[in-house]
Amino acid sequence: MRTPLTDLLGCRHPIVQTGMGYVAGAGLVSAVSGAGGFGIVASATMSLDQLRDTIHRIRERTAEPFGVNIRADAPDARERIDLLISERVRLASFALAPDRDLIRRCADNGILTMPSVGARRHAEKVAAWGVDAVLVQGGEGGGHTGPVPTSLLLPQVVDAVDVPVVAAGGYFDGRGLVAALAYGAAGIAMGTRFLLTSDSPVGMRVKQLYLDAPVTGTVVTTRVDGVPHRVLRTAYIQGLEKSGSVRALLRSARHAVAFRRLSGLSWPEMIRAGRMARHGRELSWGQTMRAASTPILLRKAMVEGQPGYGVMSAGQVAGLIDDLPSCADLIARIMKEAASSLDRVNTFR
Repeated sequence: MRTPLTDLLGCRHPIVQTGMGYVAGAGLVSAVSGAGGFGIVASATMSLDQLRDTIHRIRERTAEPFGVNIRADAPDARERIDLLISERVRLASFALAPDRDLIRRCADNGILTMPSVGARRHAEKVAAWGVDAVLVQGGEGGGHTGPVPTSLLLPQVVDAVDVPVVAAGGYFDGRGLVAALAYGAAGIAMGTRFLLTSDSPVGMRVKQLYLDAPVTGTVVTTRVDGVPHRVLRTAYIQGLEKSGSVRALLRSARHAVAFRRLSGLSWPEMIRAGRMARHGRELSWGQTMRAASTPILLRKAMVEGQPGYGVMSAGQVAGLIDDLPSCADLIARIMKEAASSLDRVNTFR
């Protein structure tokens, strides 16, 4: 299926795998890109050396293009962009809107840019700055999310910008792909669906919790990092919701210390990152501390396999997924379903 997205990214199918911390590494990304989709590395939980090694390992497994997700507010965001330039990675995606300088630096060096947006005005702003595509995530999506569902947000953005739009939030099959294309999107992006594949590095104990979750099994909470975050509804999350501010702050401080050790950041760099995270957002320092601790909460579940002590970002589609196919089988199935859906629609003429 050829769309403006496949032409832009050089992939065979208009299906993007989103960057998920501790999940979207060399194995998953190479499996998605090798199957004709477009994989994106989650670099926020990696050091610069780890990111370089991940890029090399992907290249050893597939010659297909892929991207890297970067936190625009990271202290070393420019160094990461320089790494992408030197390694000639196809795309830099951003969870937060990059500034004009980062966009220009990528454009001047042949790197495509695709920020994630949750509102029409944000899409208009970054499109005016010269990004190559935008990823639009509706409220159904996992991780940081907004209140507007994809079915209402997507047509707003499609009508507002002239670059390819990728639809995210609520997608898991070929019917969804066709629906997104009908709205005017150039493709879809999926996180939870790719997390629940045999190529995902997440342990079976954690995957089973996702598979067992009903459609109502997620919750949007601000107690994880101070901003709305859709996660699996667990006893740990319910405890966070009920815990007092002092207890939550102490827990966050411990996690922030642990993340500093893992990331190799100095305390001045951690403080700088916290200040940048607060910029433009009404976050208290307590909320900022929780934001700094989030990678540890993700790691406990996604890497250490301790769901009772961690956070599991999850889209509402978790309640509709009941299997763990390979990425190749999943993408082939989605494209077959999309073809069948298009044939069915065509009978209505």
